[in-house]
Amino acid sequence: MLAWNVLVVLWGAYVRASGSGAGCGSHWPLCNGEVVPVAPRIETIIEFTHRVMSGVALVGVMALWLWSRSGFARTSRVRTMALSSVVFLITEALLGAGLVLFNYVDKNQSVGRTFYLSLHLINTLLLLGALALTAWFSRDSARTSARRSSMVVTALPIAILVCVTGAIAALGDTLFPATTLAQGFHQDFSGAANFLLRLRVLHPTLAILAAAYFVAVSVIVLRSKQRPTATKLAVGVLILAMAQLGGGAVNLLLLAPVWMQIAHLLLADVVWISLILLAVEAEPRRLAAKLL
Repeated sequence: MLAWNVLVVLWGAYVRASGSGAGCGSHWPLCNGEVVPVAPRIETIIEFTHRVMSGVALVGVMALWLWSRSGFARTSRVRTMALSSVVFLITEALLGAGLVLFNYVDKNQSVGRTFYLSLHLINTLLLLGALALTAWFSRDSARTSARRSSMVVTALPIAILVCVTGAIAALGDTLFPATTLAQGFHQDFSGAANFLLRLRVLHPTLAILAAAYFVAVSVIVLRSKQRPTATKLAVGVLILAMAQLGGGAVNLLLLAPVWMQIAHLLLADVVWISLILLAVEAEPRRLAAKLL
């Protein structure tokens, strides 16, 4: 279910990057006033496909919650995370509907769209985190420590902030595409530039700082002699953080082609999930002992 929802997220990014957000017009849940669009344009097919995928995700997550109720105790973290997944997915659907109903799609350049898109992304990250923890806790719901390392947990809001600035940068790339790297830099620092372009420069700076923090956390976890699972997750975070940084550089140099935007988003989702799992697996006492 986690993999399917990641796929839904990636297709949603394709909807935005391809300019297909208004493919179903201002109608929701209908598409251009129809249950199934007749003789649709390519933009309509792209948007309608995303809605169908989201519907399948809702059915799947509801089934996941029912499964957790039948297989785990009421106080189990599996049930808690499964229920959280349902809540976040319903919120995700409502936020997606709002994008259409408020016309925060296509060429809309408003502050409202930027704020709404950021809120949508944060909810998406929380949904993926809840789904990841549902699966993770179901492996052995009693094994993971209830205590959390503040150093690792701090990485989570940092990751959210980087993802939000990345979404804003991607929106700027979509609305104001550059034909050359020099033109892109000129857009960013022009006094007459749209606020989206001015905000775009925040993302690479924050991404570099965040990657450095993620790498530092991973190294400390590796040196603190954690359990094998936490050690493997730390290695994964370290490699993925560096890969994400490299992916961002490639995305910038290639002027953010759609395929690279989606690959970059996939890496961001995997980094986020890895950080979530590392946060619940890293033992704070061992980390504190290593730091002292």
